[in-house]
Amino acid sequence: MSKSSQKTPAESNQNNDEELLITSLRANKWDEFYGQNSIKESLLIAIQASQSRNEPLDHVLLYGPPGLGKTTLSHLISLELGTNLRITSGTALTKVGDLAAILTNLQPGDVLFIDEVHRLPKAVEETLYPAMEDYALDIVIGKGPSARTLRLDLPKFTLVAATTRYGLLTGPFRDRFGLVHRLTYYSPAALITILKHAAQKLKIVLDDESALVLAKRARGTPRIALKLLKRVRDFVQVKNLPKISPQTANQALSMYTIDEAGLDEADRRLLIQVVTKHHGGPVGLSTLAATLSEDTITIEEVIEPYLLQIGFLKRTPKGRVVTRAACDHLKLAYPTELS
Repeated sequence: MSKSSQKTPAESNQNNDEELLITSLRANKWDEFYGQNSIKESLLIAIQASQSRNEPLDHVLLYGPPGLGKTTLSHLISLELGTNLRITSGTALTKVGDLAAILTNLQPGDVLFIDEVHRLPKAVEETLYPAMEDYALDIVIGKGPSARTLRLDLPKFTLVAATTRYGLLTGPFRDRFGLVHRLTYYSPAALITILKHAAQKLKIVLDDESALVLAKRARGTPRIALKLLKRVRDFVQVKNLPKISPQTANQALSMYTIDEAGLDEADRRLLIQVVTKHHGGPVGLSTLAATLSEDTITIEEVIEPYLLQIGFLKRTPKGRVVTRAACDHLKLAYPTELS
């Protein structure tokens, strides 16, 4: 390799910094976390109160659809408390021993974040009960008549749990959280602020009109908005366009088959199939799954929620039914059977 083609340490560090900047747009300060204002205020008051009393923060449960900032909030809570953040997930804690290993290695005041906490096995969840209430870990030693319970004292910590399936949590588990917050979808105005801040980090120019194009198609979800921003940035770069404009944003998102309402190919396909093959409904879930060659879980948990949210689809006792708004958006005739 020639000397001119070698990178200096400074250049290598700069490239690494740029890669980190591109791959992580998570808010690093409370001022950078836009939206969910009531939740932010409640958490900050609880944190300040616990610090003034020199007590651990109450355990926090965050729930809501994916991509709204539950993981980011856990980082900010840890940052505000000035303690370490330990991250794991419900799927990773398959045995009581896995949980015990994490809990016994915590330091006083640490924040333990468990993502998708509804997927914790029952035995692991019940082991958390004394850890959350008494900061103690009960371990059974031996088997049969000679078995005995050993209680280990734990440092006082804060559990921050996140879930997209709040209803799957048991009542006793939910009751052990002192702070329970539901994250809601973001308004276009909040998403515009998030997009413009992310554009600054990515060192690209994004005006309000272009940001609005992205925000309207982001399904009220910051994660989706940031993903669209990256894809539009790629499009502008490869096409050698001067900047992101409303026209180039629309052109890029059309190429990615995301329309003005935020619907992707799977969303439109479901609606079109219900209208054209099932006269607008009602159609049962299993029949719809067979029509689309999709499994029922994908339809219920991935495709349907947004269509229900924006009023393009209805669930009735007899099955799924499209709405007039959906037909108007897709420029399809509203089925006479539903009129």
